[in-house]
Amino acid sequence: MSKFRPLLAYQQALVDGYRLLPFRFTSLDDHEYVLTNQAGEFIVLDRPTLQALVLHQLPAASRVYDDLKSKHFIVDGDSSVAMQLLPLKVRTKLRRLADFTGLHIFVVSLRCEHSCPYCQVSRKSNDKETFDMSAETAEKALALVFSSPSRGIKIEFQGGEPLLNFRLIRHIVERAETWNLGEGRNLQFVIASNLALINEEILEFCRDHDILISTSLDGPSDLHNATRPRPGNDSYERAIEGISRVRNALGRDRVSALMTTTKLSLGRARDIIDEYMAQGFRGIFLRPISPYGFAVKTKWFKAYDVDEWLEFYFAGLDYILSLNRSGFAFTEFYAATILARGSPKRGKPVFGGDMLILVRRL
Repeated sequence: MSKFRPLLAYQQALVDGYRLLPFRFTSLDDHEYVLTNQAGEFIVLDRPTLQALVLHQLPAASRVYDDLKSKHFIVDGDSSVAMQLLPLKVRTKLRRLADFTGLHIFVVSLRCEHSCPYCQVSRKSNDKETFDMSAETAEKALALVFSSPSRGIKIEFQGGEPLLNFRLIRHIVERAETWNLGEGRNLQFVIASNLALINEEILEFCRDHDILISTSLDGPSDLHNATRPRPGNDSYERAIEGISRVRNALGRDRVSALMTTTKLSLGRARDIIDEYMAQGFRGIFLRPISPYGFAVKTKWFKAYDVDEWLEFYFAGLDYILSLNRSGFAFTEFYAATILARGSPKRGKPVFGGDMLILVRRL
């Protein structure tokens, strides 16, 4: 019986009240707080309710008490099953970690013939081949890739401009496919390219090996050429031509595009979305600058603040919602990811702080 004494003592201590289980909280606004726990549950409380909770003054007859109890924020004398369910929930939530990672990024070259001031890497000029990944390094990286227990493996080639080292991309793809003959993994490849260097040889290889293409499109020609400069000032024209060539060779949905919001983008959310629609894309991911690489060195990531970013984002989101209401199906992928977690009523939270803000805005 000795091994049951701690549990019995714990339950006895709860007869006349409740005990708090581990959780975190942060202010959502001036009046409300969002609470989260390790099981992935959340709840929003106003300040008086949160204060009553932590002071053990929350009435057991209240609805919020039952919500907190069912979501494993508190436990009382009637919660005989709760302490068994909590580790089960945590274990289920973290189960994906057992597979480690399925996405592996190969930066095959830091060289690039573009000079984007917000580039997330510290790119090098395109004549410095010493900044290319070697075949020896690629072999070691592939060994690491296939040491992952994940049944699904995606290898994404990035840069710089990865097509400047297409010979190594070819080598890695062919070696990975050979390696996978004995593994039987779900193996996928993606090349993230500005498409300025795309040609028939590359397209044929991508078609033969089922490779997806991801590119950048910051908006209309004047905006794209300004934020993604290259010799000839024709990055937009090359990107659009490249998108068309990829679609003709591989299929319409084999190429995707991402935009980056710069200071020049502010106030032009509609123009950017219209450009994506004009190019036949069914959605857009409105995203801010990542504070890495050249974006830090050039200080472009500091070119606008959070309020300016949110004004831009919600202007774009409102426009996309109006398009959908008029019958034109178009998706903002960040909002879609959030809302995929559930179908909340207007003004109700989905999960997490930024999600709560977004849904309230909706």
